[in-house]
Amino acid sequence: MAEVFQKGTLYLCATPIGNMEDITYRAVRCLRESDMIAAEDTRHTKLLLHAYDINTPLTSYHEHNKAEKGPLIIERLKAGAMIALVSDAGMPAICDPGSDLVRLAIAAGIPAVPVPGANAGLTGLIASGMDTTRFTFIGFLPKTQKHRLPVLEAIKEYEGTLIFYEAPHRIQAVLREMTDVLGDRPAVVCRELTKRYEQYLRGPLSQLCTDLAGQGVRGEFVILVAGAVPVSGEAVPGCVDYASLVRDLMEQGVDKKEAVRTVARRCGVPKRSVYQAALTL
Repeated sequence: MAEVFQKGTLYLCATPIGNMEDITYRAVRCLRESDMIAAEDTRHTKLLLHAYDINTPLTSYHEHNKAEKGPLIIERLKAGAMIALVSDAGMPAICDPGSDLVRLAIAAGIPAVPVPGANAGLTGLIASGMDTTRFTFIGFLPKTQKHRLPVLEAIKEYEGTLIFYEAPHRIQAVLREMTDVLGDRPAVVCRELTKRYEQYLRGPLSQLCTDLAGQGVRGEFVILVAGAVPVSGEAVPGCVDYASLVRDLMEQGVDKKEAVRTVARRCGVPKRSVYQAALTL
């Protein structure tokens, strides 16, 4: 039996992240049956609605008008309207002002119901080959280096894969800063996910910065970066194997103490982290 969508409810509908078929049957039906769709960019959403023959009225709801539009949408919901909230791509309320609307709805006693679907961060993660048992979603870093560096410093000891979103005009600067602050960790850059020219670049952060400089940068990016190695030295999939790096230097004739110091300097991590990882050597 088909779900009966409820009046006076805010539905959070996931939309495609690239391929127009990245949408569920439930989301299409919800968009069709809503009294109104609140969209981050109505021009962008019109393309989706046209593709699925959806004629529901649109209203804009974005970062620059949320203070004005949010209360108006809440009033429509209180009056019994069924409203669907969408972002330009993926799940609404992730790195967009939809989260503010959800809070307003909850405060007003209005149900906020998710209609889940595609998400760029998790899509990139599962195809990255990196650790999926533990991860932290960071999203977009601040726009300026002055504000990005403290954030990177704050998360440098996080274990598990780090997930970032980034715009094309900033990605090379961000990758360089990640290399300087986090160390030259393994990483994956995902571009144009689920689109025709979907691409995954894998390697140390410094190499990825060079690779992108060689091919140019277009499209939206997801960056996956290996987390910090636990102080205990236990291996975590996708993280830097400090013990192997120390072993390689020792095989070249470098004494263990100097090898630990060299690996710590190259990877931008405390010597104690490398020392603990190398205790088994």
